[in-house]
Amino acid sequence: MAVVVGIILAIIVCLTIALIVRKRVYDQVDHIEKWKLDITDRDVAKQIGKIKTLNLSGETLEKFEEWKEEWEKIVTKSLPDIEKYLMDAEEAADRFLVPKANKILKEAENHLEKIEEEIKEIIGELEELLYAEETGRGGAEELKPRIKGLRSMLSQSRYQYGKAEKQFDKEIDELEAILDQYDAFVNDGDYLKANESISELKESTEKVENKLDTFPDLLKQVKQELPSQLTNLSSGMKEMRESGYRIRHLGFEKEIITYQEQLRDIETQLETADITDVEQLLQQMETRILEMYEALEGEAIAKNYIEQKGPEYEDSVNQISATYETAKREVEEIKKAYYVEDDDMERFQTMGKAIKALNGHVEELNQSVEDDKQSHSELKKGIEEGFKKIAQLEEEHESFKKSIANLRKDELEARDKLVEMRGQLTDLNRKLKKSNIPGVPSYIWTRFETAIQKNDKVMEALETYPLDMNNVQQALTEAKKSIEQAYEQVDMMLDQAYLTEQVIQYANRYRSKHSDLDNKLKEAERLFRNYEYELSLEHAAKAVEEIEPGSLQKIESYQTERSQ
Repeated sequence: MAVVVGIILAIIVCLTIALIVRKRVYDQVDHIEKWKLDITDRDVAKQIGKIKTLNLSGETLEKFEEWKEEWEKIVTKSLPDIEKYLMDAEEAADRFLVPKANKILKEAENHLEKIEEEIKEIIGELEELLYAEETGRGGAEELKPRIKGLRSMLSQSRYQYGKAEKQFDKEIDELEAILDQYDAFVNDGDYLKANESISELKESTEKVENKLDTFPDLLKQVKQELPSQLTNLSSGMKEMRESGYRIRHLGFEKEIITYQEQLRDIETQLETADITDVEQLLQQMETRILEMYEALEGEAIAKNYIEQKGPEYEDSVNQISATYETAKREVEEIKKAYYVEDDDMERFQTMGKAIKALNGHVEELNQSVEDDKQSHSELKKGIEEGFKKIAQLEEEHESFKKSIANLRKDELEARDKLVEMRGQLTDLNRKLKKSNIPGVPSYIWTRFETAIQKNDKVMEALETYPLDMNNVQQALTEAKKSIEQAYEQVDMMLDQAYLTEQVIQYANRYRSKHSDLDNKLKEAERLFRNYEYELSLEHAAKAVEEIEPGSLQKIESYQTERSQ
């Protein structure tokens, strides 16, 4: 029983699946049927009929007949074939031959896609033809009055175009010929070629318009303006040469001749209405003429500068030369008393060489003014550089003078410092004598003697001629350091001695009760009498700290308060 039920269920499932699959085939048939009807409903014939508004001859007529034939073939043969595919697919589905039905439907879809491509191609070519007709017609309507205007403009202003007038007439004739060719293409129904001719005509018309617009100015520049500028430039140069200006080296005469020949060649070129590169060449020529004028103006300014500044420059060189010679004699005297650093002397000698070079330049300048070998601009540049060099040398000389003056200043300061340090040693000796201590340890006297010796070395350095201030400064530094060390050690020794006295006095209150403390204090007193203040302080402090911890700090604080 269970097996029978299973078989029945399996049959039901299979049947259900088969029905679902067949339903899908029917749905696909409906889809393709709708697609076919959509194509059938498209009024392609009406769109093709738009071409009847054009001239149905030549290529246009051929296209019309070709598109009409293709559409009729689609309607009468291709689409009915689709209906046959659909019927075969439904029949296969009814018999549950689903794979066969799907294959037939796939062929139907491919057939419809091919029909769509054919329709798309027809519509595309149709729109291209209509667009070409519309564009060509609009272009022709725009260009006809423009070409007529060019003819009128040339007729009214023939004198502005000179011998090129005939060539421009020919070019306008060529434009009109292209326009006639356009009309011929339209009459033949060849709208694509007609549109191409209009595009060509538009480009050619713009070129002729631009040429007619710019030509008069170019011709005027070539025949009048630039020749006049070159003539004026040549005359001006002649006047400048007669007035003593140095312009021969500029070589402008050859350039002017070259430009005059070039203008004649350009004029010949313009007679054929050819303006290729003319505007660029004329612009370059104008720029160069302006540069020539600027160069000549610069030469005039330079000549005036030399006449005004030349004598001043020579006086400045003579003045700094005299100043250097005076300084040179002063340096020789100073070197007898002081040692001048090698760097300073080298700097001073370099200044001398530079001043000698300036004197040489003055001689060359005077010679150049007479022999006419250099331009005034070059001479002006040399004088300007010379003035800069003089200013630099004056700064260097002032710096050298200060350096030399500092030698005497440093010597006086060193002597004053020596006197001050001797006073410090005297004060330190007086301080020791007033200290009321048993005596001065030997190391203090040694430090004191060392400071005196260092001071003597400063004096020796100051008495050595020529005086070397580097040695003096080094001796001063060592002497100052020695005195500072002496002061430091004396102050430390006195502080130790005074503190030792305070500690012993403070500890005396415990001597009678502590025999051990009494013995230690006696040792501290012995060391104190033998000038060994540091050891004495250590013994006394240690002894009292054992009896009363913290007492040393209390005594030190008290002593500090008293000293303040």
